[in-house]
Amino acid sequence: MPHCNLTGDPIDPRQAEAAVGGPDRGALASFQGVVRDHHAGRRVRRLEYHAYRPMAEAILAEVAAEAAARFGTPHIAIVHRIGDLGVGETSLLVVVAAVHRREALAACAWLVDEVKARAPIWKKEFGDDGVFWIEGPDGCRVGEPPL
Repeated sequence: MPHCNLTGDPIDPRQAEAAVGGPDRGALASFQGVVRDHHAGRRVRRLEYHAYRPMAEAILAEVAAEAAARFGTPHIAIVHRIGDLGVGETSLLVVVAAVHRREALAACAWLVDEVKARAPIWKKEFGDDGVFWIEGPDGCRVGEPPL
């Protein structure tokens, strides 16, 4: 059964790996999205993630169930941070365990794309040039129309 949640606490990859690993699984694929110090040519100091929690948690469970059916493994963990994050902190963790690497790697990549496309989770970026809400490749400064 997939393990999906939002958390305000730092993400522990080992905890997620232990939750999905098992003696019948020969592959463990993971992805960690980490806060970087720049975006679109601007310096980034920190991020805030906001979410519509009930819907976001339902979407995480939905994409995990879709991945389980599509890739043949229900051994999935998706954890997304909300709240304040500094540069270098993990914002998204996806871990998939499967019998073989091909399924684990494909499921992991697919899940990252689907979470980013479908989950109602928004990123607010704080940097030297101001504060920006980020959605897709562009963003908009707080209080101004989109770029």
